[in-house]
Amino acid sequence: MAKLWDKGYELNAQVEAFTVGNDYILDRELLVADCAAGVAHVRMLAACRIISDDSGRLLAGELASIAARASRGEIVIDRADEDGHTTIETLLTEALGEPGKEVHAGRSRNDQVLAATRIYTRERLLDVFARLDRVVTLLLDRAEEHEYTVMPGRTHLQAAMLSTLGLWFGSYAEQLLDDWHLLASLYPLCNRSPLGSAASYGVPLPIDREMVAKTLGFASVQNNVLSVQASRGHLDGQIIGALADIFATLSRMASDLVLFSLPELGYVKLPEALCSGSSIMPQKRNPDVLELLRGKAATVAGYAEQARAVVRSLPSGYNRDVQETKAPLLGALAEADRALAVVEVLAGEMEPVAERMKSALTPELFATDYALELLASGTPFRDAYRLAAEGSTERPMPDPETARRARTATGSPGNLNLSAPRGELEERRELTARWLSEHRAAVRATVGLDSVIPVPERPSN
Repeated sequence: MAKLWDKGYELNAQVEAFTVGNDYILDRELLVADCAAGVAHVRMLAACRIISDDSGRLLAGELASIAARASRGEIVIDRADEDGHTTIETLLTEALGEPGKEVHAGRSRNDQVLAATRIYTRERLLDVFARLDRVVTLLLDRAEEHEYTVMPGRTHLQAAMLSTLGLWFGSYAEQLLDDWHLLASLYPLCNRSPLGSAASYGVPLPIDREMVAKTLGFASVQNNVLSVQASRGHLDGQIIGALADIFATLSRMASDLVLFSLPELGYVKLPEALCSGSSIMPQKRNPDVLELLRGKAATVAGYAEQARAVVRSLPSGYNRDVQETKAPLLGALAEADRALAVVEVLAGEMEPVAERMKSALTPELFATDYALELLASGTPFRDAYRLAAEGSTERPMPDPETARRARTATGSPGNLNLSAPRGELEERRELTARWLSEHRAAVRATVGLDSVIPVPERPSN
């Protein structure tokens, strides 16, 4: 079949290769979602009497068949097709003849790719939420397990005050809950149907955008058709940016664990199965996975800036530039899924060494405690501060457990108040479960598959 825009002439081969880019590879990810959007579209066309009922049934059935084949990785998109939309329409026409040519009535590739991307992104975000649920739950469980495990707390990497490993675990659990909150705030923006916006200005047909939105499980229609196209790339950048914030948290956790696992500190042991070796130094066990978590944080931050930069100065209406936001979006979603899976393993299998952490405590860590004792006895704080500074290494070290219990304020080492983040986690869990039910129920009803999971292997770019 000719290209969807074919007008009877050949495109220059170099121009074609440049403009197609890697869309024909990336769109393997979106085929099932594209078919789901297509089924909703043709059902609406038939209901609105734009195509016949027979054509609507034939098209919906064949699209569901193509979706099933795509979910098994059986469909290849040729570079000559440019993208998955052309491949799907070609398969429809080959299977159905004339009715296959009716599938594109009332839509553009522009709202078609937006719909497929949003359906796909909803699915991937729900996967990320599920990963966050498991990681946060595990971190909170370990915070409770190590509520009494004392260790030095650090600022500027220097020993500062008494802390606990439970405080450390709980800190990252709550940071990830904050990151989750930001990412979840973008889900409703992704959960609006763009179909019917066409190439930015709608179509002069009596289409029913609300019917399509309901069929696909979208919460609503994205109203203004020109705004729909403006949101492509812009929303992508926001989602990738929120994923980059998650990576920033994971990167800091990784840096802590690199330091904690140093033989000179030995606060934590990383099992052999989590460490690679050196090609030349037989004794080495390298925390490569932690270092790559930091490196991936930079990669995803770069994806966010790429998407934002693409759309920063575009005029209104569709512009081909936005094609360049697809790869960073798919890449960031895939990286987040892989990274959180690894962090779940790390958090569960790292082995704290309580004795090493306790033995690292020194009297000077309690200088602030001493200054506050002097304050309680009537010494002005600034005088108490100087007295404590002068003798911080000369006093005997107090009992760490007594010092920990004295820290009673909410969220302190003596009062982790884990019920607060657990309550927040439960709220997120319930909201995610509702979104998951709405999304997957719509997909089952549309193409007969349990979820929009395109192909076994995801592109690396």
